[in-house]
Amino acid sequence: MSQFQAILELIDKYIWGVPLIVLIIGTGLLLTIRLAGVQFRNLRRAFYYVFHSETEGEGDVSSFGALSTALAATVGTGNMVGVATAVVTGGAGALFWMELAACVGMATTYAEGLLSIKYRVQSENGGHKLGGPFYYIQNGMGERWKWLAKLFAFFGCVAGVMGIGTITQVNSIVSSMNMVFDPNNENIAFSIGGNDYSWATTIGAVVVAACTALVVIGGIQRIANFASFVVPAMILGYVLMGTVLIIYNWRHIPDAIVEIVQSAFGLRAVAGGALGSMMLALQMGVARGIFSNEAGLGSAPIAASAATTKEPVRQGLISMTGPFLDTIVICTMTGLSIVITDAHKAGVEGVAVTIKAFGGGLPWGEHWGAIVVCICLTIFAYTTILGWDFYGERCLEYLTNGRMKIVKAYRWIYVLAVLIGPFLTLSFVWTIADIFNAAMAFPNLVALLALSGVVVKETRSYFDRLKTGELHDEWKEHKLAKKQK
Repeated sequence: MSQFQAILELIDKYIWGVPLIVLIIGTGLLLTIRLAGVQFRNLRRAFYYVFHSETEGEGDVSSFGALSTALAATVGTGNMVGVATAVVTGGAGALFWMELAACVGMATTYAEGLLSIKYRVQSENGGHKLGGPFYYIQNGMGERWKWLAKLFAFFGCVAGVMGIGTITQVNSIVSSMNMVFDPNNENIAFSIGGNDYSWATTIGAVVVAACTALVVIGGIQRIANFASFVVPAMILGYVLMGTVLIIYNWRHIPDAIVEIVQSAFGLRAVAGGALGSMMLALQMGVARGIFSNEAGLGSAPIAASAATTKEPVRQGLISMTGPFLDTIVICTMTGLSIVITDAHKAGVEGVAVTIKAFGGGLPWGEHWGAIVVCICLTIFAYTTILGWDFYGERCLEYLTNGRMKIVKAYRWIYVLAVLIGPFLTLSFVWTIADIFNAAMAFPNLVALLALSGVVVKETRSYFDRLKTGELHDEWKEHKLAKKQK
């Protein structure tokens, strides 16, 4: 097993090397430049659209429901455990690169959302809309690129079952449960390969798998309805808790910011090691950033394609709020809390780092910190499990040409993966997730670069129609109404 782990870590090291980092950041920068900073100029408009759905158009769920489904999948362990792992391994500077990647990643997600609506299709049975990278690769780039679309869909299926969708999420949930209910592993249920597993871990795995089965069997409508209710509440709750911690420790904020900036550029490294330190922070920041907000990964446009809308640009604007909320807001809360409290220097890893931060940063003791983090992490990760089941199903539906019997069988395999996830090691889990994330990102980023001209053309057309009055500009009317008040 150790030899297999070493091979996986070697693959991870090379796949997340300079070429992929350049491709991810470069794609975001190119789109930001070609779109004249659309993510910065239209962020307020985008949030207005989030809460004011279109009354016309076709789709399976509201734009808010599609965004909630995407956020359900993105706001998960990456925001609490992923950030902690990045800061512990790459230093505090990883947070800087994570946020920079998110800023340009908003343009990437905008393009993904736009293309998902422009090139989506109706399912053969007429039951629902289908879209995502596989359709904008096939229909946008042409039939000769269908192999690339199938490659993305295959990696998406596997990533859901073996990586970001199940194993990493449930592993983090039960790890936090174990730290609350049996921190010393005193109540052992069974042992495998010399590893002991407590009753807390075992019961947690069964409960999460059962809850997953109850929701995913209902399909996109049930997932979207659940996400639309839970996601806003969980984001507000976590942000409130993080804000209280940061305010309570406000005296340490300047030192934390200095440490983040110095670490980001290797200024704290011993002479000669600055470049290596900077590259490690950059690598961890971008890798964990894309794990968290999924900008460029190609997953979010699968959810966006189900939105009820007739304007691709409108959905693109709504989609780009995802990385902003996920990384600029939530990951910042986690990262700052960890650096402010020096939890990344405590000699622990994974969720224990975040627990250390919230337990030590607020006046309630580490045990209560563990309980609060456990609750937040459980909700975050559970919604991610649900969102990624939807992604995996859509990928499989594309691969099998709509054979729903195979898709339904996938749901049960997915639930089984949730059940066994807690019994795998942390390093194995995150390495597997990183590899499949990168494998998904490559085909999607190639498509975004190839179709960037289409994105620019659609964007100009939309805003020109707003200016000429061909389209009703409700955002402009809203601003004027506020000024008159």
